[in-house]
Amino acid sequence: MQYAQQTHTNGKHSTFYLYGRTPKRRIDVVKAQREAKKMPHCPLELKASPAMNAQGIDYFSKNKKKIRADLLKYGAIWLRGFDLMQDVNGFRDMHEALGLDPCLDPLHSSGLRKFASERDALYEEVNKPSLRGHYIGLHCESTAKRTAAYAAFVCFQRATEGGGRFIVADGAAILAEMDTKVLQKLYDRKIRISVSNLDIPPALPGFIKEGIKGAVDKAVAPKFDMDLEMIYESDGKPGRLQAVETAESPINRHPVTGLPVWFNNAHNHARKLRDRRPCGVPEVGMTEVFYADTMEPLSLEDCAEIKRASEKHITALPMEPGDVLLVDNYRALHGRDVFNGDRFHAVSWFTWDDNEEWRGEERRILEKNGLNKAINSMMDWLPKDFESNQS
Repeated sequence: MQYAQQTHTNGKHSTFYLYGRTPKRRIDVVKAQREAKKMPHCPLELKASPAMNAQGIDYFSKNKKKIRADLLKYGAIWLRGFDLMQDVNGFRDMHEALGLDPCLDPLHSSGLRKFASERDALYEEVNKPSLRGHYIGLHCESTAKRTAAYAAFVCFQRATEGGGRFIVADGAAILAEMDTKVLQKLYDRKIRISVSNLDIPPALPGFIKEGIKGAVDKAVAPKFDMDLEMIYESDGKPGRLQAVETAESPINRHPVTGLPVWFNNAHNHARKLRDRRPCGVPEVGMTEVFYADTMEPLSLEDCAEIKRASEKHITALPMEPGDVLLVDNYRALHGRDVFNGDRFHAVSWFTWDDNEEWRGEERRILEKNGLNKAINSMMDWLPKDFESNQS
């Protein structure tokens, strides 16, 4: 396990991403399920008392070691009723008191999030009016090449007309819950996920299609911190060019604790699940999950079992202004329900592990702000009640 250091675009601080997966040793699925079943489920709820609130910043300074240990143990901690974190300045005070080292969003250039406070690497969650009717399924923040170790999700304003609950689920609990035969099949075959689509006329000559494929691969893929392959018609639609992640196991061992967990984004990205729930993204952003060995989409039966096992362990949080959810990205999965009106939640990605042996040799400047802002501007122009074509 190692870290890659990257420099924040404004030059004020360095950022660290934890490399994605533990060594590729074989996992015994049955034993992994038994091991995962023993763990306490997340989230741990930590509700502020008047005495705790009276301490302000000092509460977090004095208790940072326990909070860190509890986050590793439970996978998520819901900090409720704290007065301190009701605005950006108070959230920053909590961040500094806990000694969190912020990093850029793993998908900074995706356009789904823009800075709420660039100084603090604090991003808006997906609050856009065009996506308020879109249900975000359970996912970890990037599961392949590299990703952030932890996240702090903060509520500054609830959805003014209802909905928008933050959802979280324990990856260990999902692993223990899932039908063993389905889990073994997914583990043996591995999965691949397509993350975007580009539909071009299928009648174009082959050399033109290959030219488009090469241009997209050169221009787009390097902007994202994941290994992508450009593939035509992997979902069977003529002329569709898809950006597909490399094969990965649906199970991972936590890089610190070694606990086996369900560590993949199938619940959010499987098209058969997306088409059966509220979805408000354009076709270019629609996703699919494939068996890696054949590139066939997951069967409806396997998707149904992923849905059942995952949603059994969802906790929906009615977060109030000032509430913060700390999430271990290698243990817990998160998402968001649909909402009406205006909503302002934000997220900061961070690490607080300082073992130099885990820091990698890669050093590169991350130049993504221009693309992030351009895509965000485009997304903001979408109609507020935009619906995707789910045909």
